[in-house]
Order: sequence, then C-alpha cells, then structure tokens
Amino acid sequence: MDIVLTAVLTALVMGVLAGAGGFYLRNTLASNSIKASEQAAEQTIRRAEARSKEILLEAKEQALQTRSDTEGELRKERQELQRLESRLEAREENLENRAGFLEQRDAEVRRERDAVEEDRRAIDLLRSEEQERLERISGLSTVDARQLILDRAEEEVHFELARRYRDSELQAREEADGKAREILASTIQRLASEVVSEVTVSSVQLPSDDMKGRLIGREGRNIRAIEAATGVDLIVDDVPETVTLSCFDPIRREVARVALERLIQDGRIHPARIEESVDKARREVDEVVRKEGQQALFDANVKGLHPELVKLMGRLKFRYSYGENVLQHSVEVGIVAGMIGAQLGANPQICRTAGFLHDIGKALTHEVEGPHAEIGADIVSKYNMPARVVTAIREHHDHEMTTIESFVVAAADAVSAARPGARHDTVENYIQRLQALEDVARGFDGVERCFAIQAGREIRVLVRPDEVDDAQASILARDIAKRVEETLAYPGQIRVVVIRESRSVEIAT
Repeated sequence: MDIVLTAVLTALVMGVLAGAGGFYLRNTLASNSIKASEQAAEQTIRRAEARSKEILLEAKEQALQTRSDTEGELRKERQELQRLESRLEAREENLENRAGFLEQRDAEVRRERDAVEEDRRAIDLLRSEEQERLERISGLSTVDARQLILDRAEEEVHFELARRYRDSELQAREEADGKAREILASTIQRLASEVVSEVTVSSVQLPSDDMKGRLIGREGRNIRAIEAATGVDLIVDDVPETVTLSCFDPIRREVARVALERLIQDGRIHPARIEESVDKARREVDEVVRKEGQQALFDANVKGLHPELVKLMGRLKFRYSYGENVLQHSVEVGIVAGMIGAQLGANPQICRTAGFLHDIGKALTHEVEGPHAEIGADIVSKYNMPARVVTAIREHHDHEMTTIESFVVAAADAVSAARPGARHDTVENYIQRLQALEDVARGFDGVERCFAIQAGREIRVLVRPDEVDDAQASILARDIAKRVEETLAYPGQIRVVVIRESRSVEIAT
C-alpha cells in the first residue's frame, strides 16, 4: 500500500515538474518569436521608407523631363504660328493686289461689252436692212421663205428616205429571196411526188338499165332502204346504166358506193340484204381508213400518233380539195415541212408532225362547225400532242404566226398546193381571182393600168410618170403587196412589179 502511494506521489511530482518545464520553454520560444517579428517589421519599414524616397526622386525627375518636353513643344508651336501668320499676311497682300487687278479687268470687260453691244445693234440693223432688201428682190416674206426652205428640205428628206428604203428593201429581198429559193428548190427537188389525178366518185356503173328498177324496188322500198342505211341520196335519172350518189360526207358516199356495187354484183336486192351489205361495206371502209392512215403515217415518217388520230387521217383518203386528195396533200406537207424545218434549224419532227396533221380538221368539217384549222388544233390537243404542234396547226392559215413551226407548215402547205397539177380550179373562179387582184392595184393613186399574169402569180402595174417618181414607185409596190395580203386569199406568193416609164417624143416636119 505504501509502495502504491509512493508511486502515485512520484508520478504527480513528475507531472508537475514536466508541466512547469513545458510552460517555461513555451514562454521562452514565444518571447524569441516576438522579438524576431519586431526586427523583421522594423526592417520592412526601413526598406519601405527607402523605396518611397526613391519613388519621390523618380517622380520629380519625370516631372522635370515632362515640363522640359512641353516647353519645347510650345516653342515649336509658337514658331509654327508665327510662320503661318507671316504667310497669311503675304497672302492677304497678294489678294489685295489681285483684287485691284480684277477691278481694273472688270472695267475693261464692261467697256468691251458695251462695244460688242453696239456692234450687235449695228449688225442687227444691217441684217434687217438686208432682209428688207432681199424681200423686195425675191417678193417673199421671211415666213414664206422659211416655209419654202422647210418644204424643200422635207421633200429632199422624203426622197432620200424613200431611196434608202428602196435600196435596203431590194438588198434584203434579194438576200431573202435567194435563201428562200435555195431552201424551197432543195426541198422540192427532194420531194418526188406524182400529180394527183383522182376525182371524187359520184356515180356507179350498172350492168343494164333494168338494174335501175330493181334498185328502186316495189313502190320505192329498196331505194328508201339504201338511203336510210347509208345516209346518201341515190339519184336515178336518164343517164344510161348509171346511178349517182350525192352526199357531203365522203365516208358515207364511199360506204354507199361499196354497198351498191356489192348489191349489183350479188343481184339480190331487198331491205334486209341492203342492211347487211351496208354493214359489211362500213366495216370494209373502216378497215380501209385504218390501213390508209397507217400507210400515210409510214410515208410521212411520223411517229407516236394516237390510233384515233391515225383513223381520222385515213378518212382524208376520201376527201378532195380543188381536185387534190387531202391525205396525199397531208403526206406531202409533212415531208416538205420536215425538210424545210431541218434547213432552218427548227425541230424537224415537230414540223413533220404538224405538217402531216395540219388538215386533220377536214375529216370532221361535216360533223363539227368551224374552220378546219381550229377543229384540227382542238382534236390533236385532246390526244396530248405537243403544244408547238397544236399551235402550228391552228396558225397555218393565219396572217400573224407566233412560232417558226407555224411558218414552216404554212410554207410547206403553199408548196404542196402550188405545184403544177396539184389543184384544179374552175374558169369562173380563175377569172374572178385575177379580176380581184387587178382591182386591188387600181385602187391606188397614180396607177394607169395593171395586168395580172402568170396565172395570178404576178401583177404588173403601170404608173403615170408625172405623178409617181422612182422613189414613190418602190413605196407603191410595197403598199400594193400589203393590200393584197390583207384583202385576198391565195396560195403561194404574188409578185408585184411597178413600172414607171418616161418618154419624150418630137416630130420633125
């Protein structure tokens, strides 16, 4: 027990001694740290004071330098201002000298102006006296003389314009005619087409006159059955061994002709047999129409047509215009249009197709009202043909055309219609056409006589030389040609030739 107490006391004494030693050591270290900090602070303060003194010295030096630089710049500016003041004083002196010179010059100008005005008044006086003298000599006033000069100048200008217009027109016409002749000649030479010789079939030959009675039938029942089934008029007259078919529709007339020939050949003629023969004839004609349309399509080298358009073209096999077969004419126009289009740089296929279809409206003119060009354009547009083809068909008879294909088709149409033997005309129509052409030329002032020659392809106009001069003759020829284009309908071209002749005749006695 004593041992334990002794140990405890010993531990307590040792702890107290250790705490006292640690406290003393800590105080000693803190005292030393405070002293070191105070010394460091004093050194920092001394350094800061030394730095501030250096900064003050540098600032004073920089201020002195700035002041010195500023004073130098001020001295330079003062010197520059003094120099500018000297220049301004010299310039003011120069301006004062020039102002004096200008005043002197102005006085001289006023004196010269007064002298010029005086001379002008003298010239005006002399001019008026000269004008009065000229008026007394010529017997014309100033206004009359001016008008006379203007009239002469206007006449000379008109003459010069007419002469230049005539020369330009002749040159352009020669160049255009030469190019056109070359294209048309090449096209026509390449087209080897025979002259159309068929005529419209309007009669059927009979083996004997007894057949007429059989065609008429008891109380006319057979002829009524034929007319009702075919839609044509059967004319039985005094012409021996012949009956006549009358109908505006060529397809119906062809069906009636085929059926009538079949009935005559068979010999059995009664209403039932007539209806059967007409049905067979109609199927045969439809087949002929289809084959003829396909053959024409092949001949014209046209592709991509709708079958209905081919059938309509085949119907033109039985249509004639002035004795010319319309289907053959369409094939020719398609070929010629393709060649002309290739020569002019247009689309040959468009030209060929439009030329081939340009008269397709004639296949329906007996069923639809209106011009065949409009009818044809409406038909082909329904079958999705190209717009340029539709336009060419619609415009091929117009005076104003909007596409090159329209011009090509119109030219090809004229070439096909104007070739020798293509069309036939009656003497009455021929004479009336020539008379109308001459009447157009006679309607102009200065025309003495006129003659239509070369079957109406040329008109020669004789003018009075005292009323029409050479320049006016050229203008007159163009006016007549324009009037012909506006008032007459004709195929191809008409050449207008104005002839002016002056003769001086004296008689020696």
